[in-house]
Amino acid sequence: MARIAVIGAGMGALAAAARLAVAGHRVAVYERTETYGGALRRRQRDGFAFDTGPGLLPLPAVYRDLFVKTGREPLEECVELVQADPSSHHVFADGTRVSLPNASRAGVVSAMEEALGADAARRWGDFLVRAREAWDRARRPLLEEPLWPNWEVLAGREPYPAVAHRRLLRARRAATLAEVGDWELRDPRLRALLESHAVAFGLDPRHTPASAAVLPYMEHAFGTWYVRGGLRELARAVYERCVARRVEFHFGAEVTGVREKDGRAAGVELADGTVAGADLVVAGVDPGVLDRLCGTRPRGEGDVPARRGGASRVTVLMALRGGRPSGTPHRTVVHTRDREAELEALSGAAGLPAEPTVTVLRPDDPALVPDAGHEAVTVTAVVPAGSAGAEEYAERMVAAAGRALPDLRDRLLWHEVRTPADVARETGAEGGAVPVPALAAADGRFLHAANSTRLPGLFTVGGWSHPGGGLPHAGMSGALVAGLVVEGPDFRGSQ
Repeated sequence: MARIAVIGAGMGALAAAARLAVAGHRVAVYERTETYGGALRRRQRDGFAFDTGPGLLPLPAVYRDLFVKTGREPLEECVELVQADPSSHHVFADGTRVSLPNASRAGVVSAMEEALGADAARRWGDFLVRAREAWDRARRPLLEEPLWPNWEVLAGREPYPAVAHRRLLRARRAATLAEVGDWELRDPRLRALLESHAVAFGLDPRHTPASAAVLPYMEHAFGTWYVRGGLRELARAVYERCVARRVEFHFGAEVTGVREKDGRAAGVELADGTVAGADLVVAGVDPGVLDRLCGTRPRGEGDVPARRGGASRVTVLMALRGGRPSGTPHRTVVHTRDREAELEALSGAAGLPAEPTVTVLRPDDPALVPDAGHEAVTVTAVVPAGSAGAEEYAERMVAAAGRALPDLRDRLLWHEVRTPADVARETGAEGGAVPVPALAAADGRFLHAANSTRLPGLFTVGGWSHPGGGLPHAGMSGALVAGLVVEGPDFRGSQ
């Protein structure tokens, strides 16, 4: 039985802690803030409650597996999962609208045909088939296995298939997501739908590998889910599972260094000067923080370059008078009418756009409102990490959302704006950056650092390490770290 110190109480760290405790290890979690959950926070005021981080859960099987492997009670006995149907409602630049059913390729194609026409529906259906092929090729090495020293094989191979081109009399392979949209989808509305899955993570589709096609595929194939009471309830359930497995928690305990002895990790130093000895250390922090904690980089030549920076989010929490109308979609994406301005802003080449793409979440959940005569709504847009001027930008976001909800301002009781600085304060990530999921190809630029490091006994977990950001990926990273600790360096992932 080893003593294991876990730095941070984000979702990846919690997932690792629960699995390691079940394996018989003594696990202690050190979290610099006063609560758990990382980005999964809740804001409450005047009887309203809002998720301030992710508002929907893709691929819930990751957390079902966590609960199966760590106790008797399955996930559904600890939280109430509700399938969001439709999965999303889209308002495109030309005013066209389409609602996409949850976890149904046939249903999505049918909805596309009715709203966008038969040719667009056929193209999107064909794209989903190719995206599935990319998923099948990349899923195991990218998500279910540790990142091995020969990661260049994954970095160099584009799993998205080449598509035959009649005029060229040969197959043509798209290198970027934007090329997939231009060459294969053609319809600007389909292109906007495709690219929105990259833009949601602050990725410029003009420079994002075609393998990002797996992002819309995952949503269409596995569905999108809501946790009754908000996604904060998922964090609560995982935290309580850790407590039940006798994980020890220390809140308000900032780690300022990783102790090293005899060439391996030997514990952590805290801001109050105390030292917590350990046989192994699991760090759920971003690369910059990890470098400071270790004093020297715990990685070596030939490793995947640690991803830094990235995009953040501005979120407007809106308390509305009047109840949520029956049949309202849970999620509405209002696409920008100036794609180039938005992408230039994401790349850092220009200021924030006049009209961003915004995601509007309107949960059908009595737990979030004081009574049936009110509604809790969030409006979110992606911005470069560290962006200032959020209050002014929030006005543009609400105006963009008004294309889908014209009475939004008229119903407003009050609002609050959540900025990249708020994200940074809660998660510790520089500039409030939000990690992106790992993607294959592109010479490894979209991979994340391996869960094991060059310092024996030190492991990394969470969105800034393999396999990257997003709730499912965080849970996967916890499983990979637990496997590496329990089974050793020859661990090859779950079968």
